[in-house]
Amino acid sequence: MATSSSPRRHVLVVGIDGVRLDLLRTAQTPHLDAVAAAGFLVPVEIDEDTPTMSGPCWATVATGVGVARHGVHGNHFAGHPLAVFPDFATRPAQEDGRRTFVAAGWQPLLLARDGGPLFAAPARLSYVAPRADTCEDWEACDDQVTAEAVHVLGSDDPEVSFVYLGAVDETGHLLGCGAAYLSAIERTDQRLGRLLAAVRARPRYAEESWTVIAVTDHGHRDSGGHGGRSVQERTAWIASCGPGIPAGTPGRRLRFQDVAAQVYASLGRTADPHWTLEGLPFATPAPRPAAGLQAVLFDMDGTLVDTEPLGWETARAVSRALGHELTEADEPSVMGRSAADTAHHVHRITGGRAPVEEIEQDLLAGFREQVARGPRPLPGALQLLDALASDGIPLGLVSASHRSVVDLVLADLGPHRFAVTVADGETPRSKPDADPYLAAARALGVDPRSCVAVEDSPAGLASAEAAGCAVLAVPSTAAIPPAARRTVLGGLTAADPQLLRSLVAG
Repeated sequence: MATSSSPRRHVLVVGIDGVRLDLLRTAQTPHLDAVAAAGFLVPVEIDEDTPTMSGPCWATVATGVGVARHGVHGNHFAGHPLAVFPDFATRPAQEDGRRTFVAAGWQPLLLARDGGPLFAAPARLSYVAPRADTCEDWEACDDQVTAEAVHVLGSDDPEVSFVYLGAVDETGHLLGCGAAYLSAIERTDQRLGRLLAAVRARPRYAEESWTVIAVTDHGHRDSGGHGGRSVQERTAWIASCGPGIPAGTPGRRLRFQDVAAQVYASLGRTADPHWTLEGLPFATPAPRPAAGLQAVLFDMDGTLVDTEPLGWETARAVSRALGHELTEADEPSVMGRSAADTAHHVHRITGGRAPVEEIEQDLLAGFREQVARGPRPLPGALQLLDALASDGIPLGLVSASHRSVVDLVLADLGPHRFAVTVADGETPRSKPDADPYLAAARALGVDPRSCVAVEDSPAGLASAEAAGCAVLAVPSTAAIPPAARRTVLGGLTAADPQLLRSLVAG
């Protein structure tokens, strides 16, 4: 709460759609340069789970959570759970009664169209529709949005304001990233200057504390357009200055989720843990791993149960039926892999004799049939699970198998043993990518760097280590050498809680 002796806190966020960082640096942008000089301007790499599209990127900026939570995967917002994760203009208005303001010309940001609105219930809003999706009409729209925002900033008392400007993005789409695109960036910088001038002209500006944040959502290809994974498309940026934001590059890489966290911090509003924000205020250093072992995350096939040979035999049978005999050379593309990955491999080596989808279904059906006969826990598996549970260490199961297979195995292992289970298809990517282990750690509320993953295959090993976990490797087929934060044992009978704790402590 502000007192008579403390300045009133205000935040202005300017969202500038589709500005490539490398080309921004060649444009004449004195007003953005001034923000950067008083604070910083740094790149933001759009994470692998987030499409390089306006909808998911602005949703992450506004809510402080990523696509796995806010559920916006494209420019049509339908089916989202945004009511659970309100935007930074709605939450202060609804929960604290603060004056907030949003001005924009893109429909789903403010209107109940295309699955919107993203900004659900700010205290005040201004929607200005462009006459048509042309460069000229979007320039006119941005001028009107800016004029409305200048009026509100000068005559009202919004504590949080979000102003969206879209002309640069439209120019990139229609004309590519040439001279007209640079000119659009420079005109948008002039609009930013008008907004900053309106703030400085406020009658009580000297008694106020203002944080300014400028952010873009994605870049563009040279020819215009985005949605891919090129460096030009996935590199965004944030610029900011204000109280508590030191000048100079922040001490960590920033993410879109950090914008909402900074808005709340600049308001002096402590974020409620129940909001489950994923970002941090800009000046907050990256969290260090909590001391000690926080959780153990187990692979299933070949680690806890003797199902790895069943998967191999199933793949051999499916491939043989298509005229090809799998050999040892195929093991890296089969062992520890999801059914989808194995299906693509079999499809390729058999010359496409059957559709990938059909091969995947045959693999799943055959594997389920074999597992249904009763998987055998590997020596020491149940004893280790029970010993860890007795020590109060949370356990997770992270598998590249389909959920139907995981549930069959859990029926024998005991589903009560695991606080969380992750199966193939329940994350954007399966092993060897980090997503499954990151999802398990997130569900447990722990830092993956303070977890030990127990794995048997190179694919699983790559997944766990990419997530930052320490690893206990118990190879089932391919040899696995020791390495930093990786211990190799011949089996689980030699493992105990003390050893697993030492892997994190070391």
